[in-house]
Amino acid sequence: MTRDAVQARVPAPAVVPGQVQVLLIEDDDGDALLVQEYLLDAGAPVVLDRARSITEAKPLLAAAACVLLDLNLPDAHQLQGVHWLQENVPQVAVVVLTGLADEHLGAEAVRAGAQDYLVKGQVDGALLNRVIRYAVERRRFEEIQQQLREAQIYARENTRLERGLLPSPLLSDPRLTVATRYRPGGGQMLLGGDFFDLVEAPDGWVHVVIGDVCGRGPEEAALGVCLRVAWRTMVLAGRPMAEVLSAVQQVLEHERHEERLFTTLCMVSVAPDRGHARLHLAGHPPPLLLSPDGVSELRAPVSAPPGIAHMEEWPVSEVALGANWTLLMYTDGLIEGRIGTGPERLGSDGLMEIIEAFSRTAPPGGQWERRSRDESLLDGLIDRVRELNGGDLDDDLAVLALGFPAVVGT
Repeated sequence: MTRDAVQARVPAPAVVPGQVQVLLIEDDDGDALLVQEYLLDAGAPVVLDRARSITEAKPLLAAAACVLLDLNLPDAHQLQGVHWLQENVPQVAVVVLTGLADEHLGAEAVRAGAQDYLVKGQVDGALLNRVIRYAVERRRFEEIQQQLREAQIYARENTRLERGLLPSPLLSDPRLTVATRYRPGGGQMLLGGDFFDLVEAPDGWVHVVIGDVCGRGPEEAALGVCLRVAWRTMVLAGRPMAEVLSAVQQVLEHERHEERLFTTLCMVSVAPDRGHARLHLAGHPPPLLLSPDGVSELRAPVSAPPGIAHMEEWPVSEVALGANWTLLMYTDGLIEGRIGTGPERLGSDGLMEIIEAFSRTAPPGGQWERRSRDESLLDGLIDRVRELNGGDLDDDLAVLALGFPAVVGT
C-alpha cells in the first residue's frame, strides 16, 4: 500500500471486536501519513480509512464510528464539513484535526456538533487514541439520551392520544359493566384512529359509540379524538342521536387532512329498562349480542360512512336485548386477520365461533361477575385472533363489551 493511497488501514484490513472504525478526511498526504504513524506507534485498536474530501468520504461514512476532519478541504472550508456531517450522518462522532490553532473556531466547532478540536503538531498517538475513543463513547451516550428523550415524548403523546380516543365511560347505573381493549396494528406502539365512548344520559339512556378512521397514524388518531369529543359533547348536551351523528359528520368534513378520509361508526342507545336499544350503523360492522341463547349479530339499515357521502338522514333500528346480555362492539381490525397462511379472513362468522367456543368453556353454576367474565372474553378473543393470524394484526382494533346485569346467579 502506497503513502498516497486513498485508503490506509491500521493495524489490520478488517474490523474485529474492540476496534474502532475511523475515517480520516484529510487532503494533505503528509498529514495523513503522520496520523497513521501516530496510531501505529500507540498500538491504537483502530481501523483507519482515508478520504481527501467530503465527496470522497461519502461512500465510506456508513462504516465509520468516528471522523477525523480537517477544516480546509477542497469542497469544505472551516466549519462547512462539520455542518454537513451533522446534517447527514449525525450518529458519527466528529473530531476536528486541523492546523488552525484558533480557540474561537474550536469552540464554534464544538457548538456545531464536533466532539473535540485538536491542532496538528500538538497531538501524539496516545492523545489521539484517547480522544477518538472518548468521542465515540460520548456520541453513543448522546444517541442513547436522544432515543430516551424521543421515547419519553412518544409515550407522552401516546398517553394524550389514549385519553382522547379511549376515555373513561360516564356510567352511573351499577347494573351495567364495561370492558374495553385496544391494540395498535402491525406491532406498532402508537395508537391509530379507532375510538370508542360511552355516556349515560340523565334520562337513563346509555349511548355507546365505536368508530374507525380509515388509515393509521398520528393525523388519523388526532382526527379520531376530534370525532369522539364531538360525539360526547353532543350527547351530554342532550341532542337527538341524528343530530349527534350529523355533528360528527360535520367535524370530520372540516377537520380531515385528506378529502377522501372517512370514518365508520356504530352507535347503540340502550333504553332505561335495559331490555331494548336503538342501533345506528354507518358502514361499520354490526355489534354482537351474547345471551344465554348464544351469539347473534344485531341488524340495522346501514348508511354510508361519514366522509364517503354527506348524509342528511341516519336510519335507526329498534333491537331487543333481553334480560341477560353482553353487547360486543368492535372495529374491523378484529375480523380482518388471516386464518393460517392463505388469503382467507376471520370475518364475523369466525369471530362468533370463537366467542361460542369461549362460552362453552366458561365454568358452570354458582355466581359470576359479568365484568370479570367479559374481561376474560376480550383477552381470550384477541389472543385467539392473533394466533390464527400468525402474529400481530395488520390493522388497529378496538373492542368494547357492555354487559347487563352486573351479577347473574345460575
